Amino acid sequence: MSYLQRFNPLRAFGDLRRWLATRKPYELWFMMLAMVVTLVILWMFVKDSNVATPYKRDIIYVQQWRLDRSDADIKAQQAKDLPEELKRKAAIEAAQKKRQAEFKKYDDWLTSHGF
Repeated sequence: MSYLQRFNPLRAFGDLRRWLATRKPYELWFMMLAMVVTLVILWMFVKDSNVATPYKRDIIYVQQWRLDRSDADIKAQQAKDLPEELKRKAAIEAAQKKRQAEFKKYDDWLTSHGF
């Protein structure tokens, strides 16, 4: 641990200052130019990595109905649409049950391994 005691930021800054003092002016300018070019390239990579997600259209189709529909017309249309709606609800419920079974399998595996 005595090795780590020799590290001191002030001594490191002084050492850097003394090293820079021994350099010629053109070396310092080229060093700054190299640092600027490197930082510009890194900045370009960071800027390019931020890709906006494309807009996903959410189209909702609706049906237009007459305003003077009777209750019998409404109930007849609901009776006609009922099997399709039940089928859609059953498909959603089956997908939820399948997903729940997958999570239960992972939970059982983690429980058996002590997590």
